[in-house]
Amino acid sequence: MPRLEANLQFMFNELDVLDRYDAAAKAGFKGVELQSPYSISAERIVERLERHELRHIIINMPMSDPDTGQGNIPLRPDRTDLYKERVSQGVEYAKALGCLGVNLGVGPLPSDVSESEARATLVSNLRYAADELEKVGVKGLIEAINTRDQPGFFIHTTEQTRSLIEEVGHSNLFIQYDFYHMQIMEGDLAPTVKENLDLIAHIQLADTPGRHEPGTGEINYNYLLPYLDEIGYRGWVGCEYHPANDTVGGLRWADRWLK
Repeated sequence: MPRLEANLQFMFNELDVLDRYDAAAKAGFKGVELQSPYSISAERIVERLERHELRHIIINMPMSDPDTGQGNIPLRPDRTDLYKERVSQGVEYAKALGCLGVNLGVGPLPSDVSESEARATLVSNLRYAADELEKVGVKGLIEAINTRDQPGFFIHTTEQTRSLIEEVGHSNLFIQYDFYHMQIMEGDLAPTVKENLDLIAHIQLADTPGRHEPGTGEINYNYLLPYLDEIGYRGWVGCEYHPANDTVGGLRWADRWLK
């Protein structure tokens, strides 16, 4: 049975961040993810995790450029020192929280950087990050993002993600596959997951249009979630969606998976 976990950046937003850990556990989740935990001390988060026997599955590496606000410093050759500082911060939190993986981020192509230069920089940076994460037993994850929500995102298909990982050539780099983003960009979800299962270490879901919970849009999760079992996926599935109304009321779709 797929192991669902709650994305606390998106869900339970009616509560303060730390209280979302309590709410997720009460709703039946055994795991959580949070893109940006860095404004809260790792010790305070660990206290909530231990209180509820929750597993912190993933976090995101902090990749926002302080000058532009865009999350694309992995693509900027003039930001490699800052990139390494951010990797150090991400590794520290991932180790403290016991994460399985870290979304390393990519971002949109900077207007003043050529595509070839950005890719060379990205490859070098990802190799460094994968190596640093490997030292603490945490996987590096690459996620393709749709270009409708984030125009110009540098990596936006499964094929591009796989090609990038192969070019980096590090054994600690994997795909974070998001059904929502890939339905928008390429569709054909079930066969694509199966074909790339050897590299997929984490999956996320939301329906489309709207990026709300399953059952509100066009993606057939009643088929896809059991299908993950059939093809042998043993990882977690992060619920990265904006609840259409209140979070708990919208969880009826997940009753069969959370029991």
